[in-house]
Amino acid sequence: MAPSHLFEIPRPKTFLHTMSLRTGAEIITFLQLINKVSGLYGLLALLTGAQLSGLQSSMYLYSFIALLATLWLYKHIRLQSPFQCLLLAHIYALDSVINALYTAFFGIAWFYVLAQHPDDRTAPPGAPGITQNTGFTSPQYNVSKVDVVAEPAGGLKPGQNAVAVGQLGSTGSAGLGNAVFQGGSIMSISLISGFWALRVYFVFIMLAFARQCLRQHITTNASSAAWYNSNAQSAPAGNLAENPFEEGKEEGYGWKGKLGRLMLSGAPQYWLGADEDGEWMRGLGGKFRKSMEPQGVVERERRRRSGTGPPAPPREFQGGRLADLQEVR
Repeated sequence: MAPSHLFEIPRPKTFLHTMSLRTGAEIITFLQLINKVSGLYGLLALLTGAQLSGLQSSMYLYSFIALLATLWLYKHIRLQSPFQCLLLAHIYALDSVINALYTAFFGIAWFYVLAQHPDDRTAPPGAPGITQNTGFTSPQYNVSKVDVVAEPAGGLKPGQNAVAVGQLGSTGSAGLGNAVFQGGSIMSISLISGFWALRVYFVFIMLAFARQCLRQHITTNASSAAWYNSNAQSAPAGNLAENPFEEGKEEGYGWKGKLGRLMLSGAPQYWLGADEDGEWMRGLGGKFRKSMEPQGVVERERRRRSGTGPPAPPREFQGGRLADLQEVR
């Protein structure tokens, strides 16, 4: 059996090993906005009378809805709002799956048409062929060879009557394989595969950033952080921090609470569990942990009131009498 850590969601700590997760999330979301603008142009094409299939129209409509949702959530990256960043990460992951399905469907349709018209690749520009059969429109006849049968014309009419007899073409795997494994197709498939590998990495970055925002939000609640830290050593491996979207909590009311619980229910150990070394706050950076502690006079006053301050000075230092410098040396 494979080790359990092989099936865990990757937890990157930086973007491309040079930038923070927040910077990476901003760059990825900006690229997502550019990608989804195509949905707006697709809907505008309908107003000009362009003929689109039902699947193409659904793709443009979905892209436009995703564009609006991404625009609304983009500002929350800088604010690091836990709910909105969680929602943005899940939308990006779901959009990646939907785009993969659209890409696969359009790619199969293109290679199918390419296999049916192998000679059209060398046709001159403007000639009817593949350009008229891209997308989801099927050719009128499925033939691989045309024989012209001529017979003499009766009477004094010049010329002959000719009948074109088409022989059924083969739609087997041989023609489709030739279309897929030709030079240009291999290059296209390689580029698309490379871009999708990068897209998968972007998904992990978005999830890691949302996880960081959520855990920072949980840590600001002193009771939750103290509860986890006090039980981390003795609790079982499945011990989780408190879910901020649980019923009865401030963020657990209404549709936001239901949606938040739904988003965390898919992988609770990833969102609320400890890291591999058992340290729950690893990866958030020392700057955040340092800012959570009171400094200066406030810290000294807190220790004085709680009785955990430094020990009382020796008697020789009390009563306003200072020690001899020579004795201290």
